[in-house]
Amino acid sequence: MFTKRSALAIAISSLLAATVSLSASAKTTLKLSHNNDKTHPVHISMQNMADEVKKLTNGEVVIRIYPNSQLGNQRESMELIQAGSLDMAKSNASELEAFEPVYGAFNVPYLFKDSEHYYKVLKDPEIGGKILESTKGKGFIGLTYYDAGSRSFYASKPIKTPADLKGLKVRVQPSPSALEMVKLMGASPTPLAFGELYTALQQGVVDAAENNPTALTLMRHGEVSKFFSEDEHTIIPDVLLISEKSWAKLTPEQQTTVKQAADNSMMSHKELWSKMTAEEVKKAKETLSVEFVKVDKQPFVDAVKPMHDKALADTVIGPFVKKIDAAR
Repeated sequence: MFTKRSALAIAISSLLAATVSLSASAKTTLKLSHNNDKTHPVHISMQNMADEVKKLTNGEVVIRIYPNSQLGNQRESMELIQAGSLDMAKSNASELEAFEPVYGAFNVPYLFKDSEHYYKVLKDPEIGGKILESTKGKGFIGLTYYDAGSRSFYASKPIKTPADLKGLKVRVQPSPSALEMVKLMGASPTPLAFGELYTALQQGVVDAAENNPTALTLMRHGEVSKFFSEDEHTIIPDVLLISEKSWAKLTPEQQTTVKQAADNSMMSHKELWSKMTAEEVKKAKETLSVEFVKVDKQPFVDAVKPMHDKALADTVIGPFVKKIDAAR
């Protein structure tokens, strides 16, 4: 668990504490921070959840969403949540691994067979459910997951094999698994905040990045990276979190309602994500001239096999990885 908080996180914490609720009629207002644009499918799904919570609680619980890292990036939001200074945040299993190692189970490359296998695991109370509950006592708990798509490499040149990654600086999330994966594939992993990535690609600070296709259009990365190589190395879920301090302020009935709305939004998001991703891929091809490159995945799978073997032997994530493998 991280105990040292950044200066910016402390400053944002003070700002949040001083903020007067804009909804005087609401008994409880929960502030939710995330790093995506308002047009992003995950933002839309969280807004649908917030609307359902407000309706089902007759306005007694209001979730106010702050997109575009207005309250800090994902790491800073996590620090604020742990301190109880922020109510809710959207993070992902990659960054959460540094706060709770069990989330590392989702970060093993080529773990999921397909979308059906992925959702089966997330909805399983003994796998996805147990992982969401794993941080009780550590300042926050997980509410639900959101599909964030398959992550692939994109750059100013095609990446068809691991050999094409050799010598490249690849932006990764600050996750031990992401660092190890990119090293095994032959590149130099470079942790960097998502909001800084466009400029880093433009200026050559990094040569490539890895994410789902929506980053090409919603974050305009397709303006500076014209090749999206579909190796689909990971399917890492976004995770909706709530501070334990904020959770304790809710009545048992309100907790049930928030959890129900969160789970409902996860399933409605499944269709939304698929539809919007297809639209963004079409847009990337037609308006940004991004070339989508089909690749033979097996060389990539072979390169990172040591990670799967290591994960199975790990005492923390091994039991979950075995269950995920068995659910295929």
